[in-house]
Amino acid sequence: MNYKILMVEDEENIFESVKEKAAVWNLEFYRPSDFQKVMDDYYKIQPHLVIMDINLPFFNGYHWCQEIRKISNVPILFLSSSNDNMNMIMGITIGGDDYIAKPFNSDYLITKIQALLRRTYDLSISLPMLECRGAVLDIGKNSIIYDGNTIDLTKNEFKILSLLMENKNSIVSRERIMDMLWESEAFIDDNTLTVNINRIRKKLSKYALDDFITTQFGVGYIIKD
Repeated sequence: MNYKILMVEDEENIFESVKEKAAVWNLEFYRPSDFQKVMDDYYKIQPHLVIMDINLPFFNGYHWCQEIRKISNVPILFLSSSNDNMNMIMGITIGGDDYIAKPFNSDYLITKIQALLRRTYDLSISLPMLECRGAVLDIGKNSIIYDGNTIDLTKNEFKILSLLMENKNSIVSRERIMDMLWESEAFIDDNTLTVNINRIRKKLSKYALDDFITTQFGVGYIIKD
């Protein structure tokens, strides 16, 4: 099942960047064609989730959040450069479900979207999965499935594998992984990252996935299809 996301964001470069990143997760992103008539697009698209910027042309994000709340309980994630407590409180008070400040890490945003979808919709609904070499990452259960075996992962292990599998066949730098984990409020440094990678490898090696993650010395890690 593909989930439809309405991103009410007037900066097209931000929208296109997130849309491209989300495609691998089968998340379909849409953007209003007219910022004076956001509700027209809402009715047309019937999104599973709305990402709402605060500073918009014509009417701000608070206005559109209130309009949506008149007819729907669809999850709304505020996304804005207005990074202060009052804006965050205002967004949640009028009906928002979560808030991320700009500039943001796209991987962290996707994680937030997935969490909101899991909380909002029936967990029996199949959420998007990532697959590589027969191993399937199940975002609904924070686990990886291979050859009929389910391998449970910690929160950090799951996020690391998600990022690597999402970017399979491309090197992901250690710095990028640490940035992603920092933004999710997980304390991690260079040594902690090494420990997490080793733990993942140890878990996977029990199921003949010894070489699943390859180290590119001095650069980062890669998972090859």
